[in-house]
Amino acid sequence: MATPTPNISIDVPDPVRPVIRQLDEAAINRIAAGEVVERPASAVKELVENAIDAEARRIVIEIAHGGKTLIRVHDDGVGMGPEDLPLALSRHATSKIDGSDLLNIRSFGFRGEALPSLGAVGRLSITSRADGDVAHQIRVAGSTHDPVRPAALNRGTVVELRDLFFATPARLKFLRSDRAEMQAITDVVKRLAMAEPAIGFTLKDVSDGERVTFRADPESGDLFDALRGRLTTILGRDFTENALPIDAEREGLRLTGYAALPTYSRGSAVAQFLFVNGRPVRDKLLIGALRAAYMDVLSRDRHPAAVLFIDCPPERVDVNVHPAKSEVRFREPGVARSMIITGLRHALAEAGHRASSTVAHATLGAFSAEPVNHTPRIYQMDRPAERPLPRATGFAEVAPDWSAPTARVEAPNPVQTDPDGPLGAARAQVHENYIIAQTPNGLVIVDQHAAHERLVYERLKAQIAERGVARQALLIPEIVTLGPDADRLIDHATELERFGLLIEAFGPGTIAVRETPAILGEINAEALLRDILDELSDLGDSQTLQARVEAVLSRVACHGSIRSGRRMGADEMNALLREMEATPLSGQCNHGRPTYVELKLSDIERLFGRS
Repeated sequence: MATPTPNISIDVPDPVRPVIRQLDEAAINRIAAGEVVERPASAVKELVENAIDAEARRIVIEIAHGGKTLIRVHDDGVGMGPEDLPLALSRHATSKIDGSDLLNIRSFGFRGEALPSLGAVGRLSITSRADGDVAHQIRVAGSTHDPVRPAALNRGTVVELRDLFFATPARLKFLRSDRAEMQAITDVVKRLAMAEPAIGFTLKDVSDGERVTFRADPESGDLFDALRGRLTTILGRDFTENALPIDAEREGLRLTGYAALPTYSRGSAVAQFLFVNGRPVRDKLLIGALRAAYMDVLSRDRHPAAVLFIDCPPERVDVNVHPAKSEVRFREPGVARSMIITGLRHALAEAGHRASSTVAHATLGAFSAEPVNHTPRIYQMDRPAERPLPRATGFAEVAPDWSAPTARVEAPNPVQTDPDGPLGAARAQVHENYIIAQTPNGLVIVDQHAAHERLVYERLKAQIAERGVARQALLIPEIVTLGPDADRLIDHATELERFGLLIEAFGPGTIAVRETPAILGEINAEALLRDILDELSDLGDSQTLQARVEAVLSRVACHGSIRSGRRMGADEMNALLREMEATPLSGQCNHGRPTYVELKLSDIERLFGRS
C-alpha cells in the first residue's frame, strides 16, 4: 500500500505594492536636464537662443575646456529685473508664451526648462540689467538658489555656467574630448549665426588665455545681401560664388536661401543647413526633399550643399515635437516638400549651363608651373616682332568633317560659331574626346560625351513631360495585397499614372496593377508598390517611380550620345556648344560631373609666369 504524500504548504509573501511618490524639484530638474542638455553644445544652444529672444544685437560666448568647466554667454539684450531672476530659474516659467496657444510660437524658447535644468546639473549664475534699472545677480547650484543681490553690469545679461554635470557625474563619462565638444559648440553657434545675419556673434576659447575661434559681425542690407555676407563668413567664398539664390512661395509657405550648383557637391551631408521660421532643424522630410530636388543631377554618393529657410505662419508648423526642438511637424507636409523640390529645380534649371568655379580652380591646381621670380621673365615670344605675324588659324576651321552618321549633334544652318558666347567658338578637338573652345577672356574644355549625354537626357525628359510616359498593358492584371495601406496608394493613383503606372482598387486592402511604364520593361509590380508605399509613409510623397523612369532615360541618353573617341567636325562642335548654352543643367552630366571647365586667360598667363 502506497504511503500517502504529506500535504506541504508554502507561504508565499504578498507582493509589495509599489508606492507612487511625488519627485522633489531637484530630481525633476535633473530628469529634464537629461532631455534638454545632452552635452555642452546643448547648453550653449539654449543660452544663445535666449539671448536672441532678448533682442540682443551682439552675443559673446566664452568656453573653457570644451564647455565642461565654463560656458559664459554675454548679450546686450533687454535684460531682466530683480523680480524676474528667481522666476527665470523656476520650471515652466517663461516670457515667450502665455500658454493659451501652443501653436502660435514666435520665439526660440517657450518651455521654460533650460535655465532650471542647467541650474540642476551645474553651477549657474545670471547677472542682468534691464533698461532704467541697476544690475542684479542670482546663483544656483544643484537646484539650490541663493538670494538675489546687486551686481555690476552695463547692460544686457551674462549667464555663466560652471562645472557642467557636477551634480550628475555619470554624465561626464559620456562626453567626448575638449576638442570634439568645442567643435560641436562651434557648429551650434554657426547655425544660429546663419539664422540671424543682423546679430554679431563672437566665440572665444578661454581655456588657456583668450582666443577668438569664430567671429561674425552684424550684416546689413536686404535679406539676400545680408545672408550672402553671413554665409561667406561661415561657409567661405567658394560656397556663395557657386550658390544660387532661392526664393519660392507656395500656399502661404515661403522658401528662401542659397543652394549650390550640382558640381559643387560634397561627399557627405555636412553642408546642408535647414531652418523653419528661423529655427535650425534636422528634419528628415526636408532633407529628403532636398535630396529629391538634386535627384537627376547628382549620383547617390554625392550630396548637395544648401542653406534653406522655410517661413510660414506659426500655427502651420508644430515645433513642440522634440525635446531639443530639432524636429518639426508641418500641418501640410506635402506642400513644404513639393515647394522645396520645385523651387530648387527651377533655380537649377535657370542656371543653364553654369558650372561651379571650383572646377576651374581644381584644374589649375592640377597644373604645376615652375616657380617664377618677382620680375617676370622675357621669353622669345614676348619680344616685339619686326612685322606682324599672320593670324593663327583655328584647328576647327581647317578640320575635315569626321562626323559619324549616328549620335550626331544637329547644327543650325548656318552654324553659329559665336566667339563672344559664354562657351565661345570651337577651335580644336583633342584625344577625340575634348573640345577646346575660345572665349573672349579665356578658353573652355568640354567633355563631348558628358555634355551630349546631358543634352539628350534633357530632350528625353521634355518629351516625357509633353507626351507622358508610354504604358504597356498587362495581359493579366497583377493583384497585390497591401492591407490597410492600399488606400494611401490609391490616393496617389493620378500622380502614378503620369509616370505610366495604372492601378485600381480591387477589394479591401488589394490593388490591381493594369499598366506599367513601358520604358522599365518587365518589373516586379509588388516590390515597386511596396517601395513607393514605404516612401509615402516616411516622407508623405514618393519619387521612387519617377527616379526609376529617369534612371532609364539617363541610360538611354548615355548610349545615344556622342561617344568618347569619335572625331567631330567644326559644325558639330559649335552646334554642341550652342545647345549647351540653351539647355538647363548642361553644366553637369547626369551623374553630377562637370561637362566643361572654363579657364580664364589671366589664370593661364599666371601658369606661364606672365602675370
